[in-house]
Amino acid sequence: MERSEGVSILRIERAARRNALGDALVSQLRRALQDNDADADVGATVISAQAPGFCAGSDLKELGAMSLDEMIEHEARTAQFCREIAQLRKPVVAAVEGFALGGGFIFAASCDAVVTARSTRWNLPEVRIGWIPPWGIETLVNRVGLACARQLVWGARNLSGDDAVRLGVADHLADDGHALARATELAKELAQLPREAVASTKLYFATKAARDGEGGDRLASHLFRDDCRNPVAQATLKKFGVRV
Repeated sequence: MERSEGVSILRIERAARRNALGDALVSQLRRALQDNDADADVGATVISAQAPGFCAGSDLKELGAMSLDEMIEHEARTAQFCREIAQLRKPVVAAVEGFALGGGFIFAASCDAVVTARSTRWNLPEVRIGWIPPWGIETLVNRVGLACARQLVWGARNLSGDDAVRLGVADHLADDGHALARATELAKELAQLPREAVASTKLYFATKAARDGEGGDRLASHLFRDDCRNPVAQATLKKFGVRV
């Protein structure tokens, strides 16, 4: 964790696991964001990640040690963490380089502002491997609208950083290698604004965004469980080592 002019910079450092969202990482990020929210010296947080990319989604190594029920519980914990970002009082800015895939795509989109490098690869691969994304669809709908979200969830093609900004998945574009600098610049601008007014604005929009995010995640989780019975999903789960 670094500090600079009222901004806390959190850096995910799980390159060997492609910065995947394991339980330990989610707990650490939750705790760090909560600590920043309570810290009078912090006005905004930037979340970045070491190369090769921002986040590849769920940690497949962890999933491989789980049963299907345990995997669903694991995904529900990650979903809750991402929903909580909207309820924090201080802005959270994602600095995305390399890739944002699956749960990593939704994690980034759950932040208050998203800066993406031009060549970042954005994709939701879940449908192609047999199931609906088990959480975060309401967040995506809120960002890009219903029709666009449907196309993105089907995951027919990769998005570039330019595509992500054009569609509303991300908010700001940076040259490759400069997403963190641009995100930090933006976070500093937010940190310099009156804190209470920033918090009020953030919480106001939280009531409008993903109004039924929890209910949507419950429905998606239920559909995900059903999808896991189909042959394509069964083959994928067995490849991961999940006990089905």
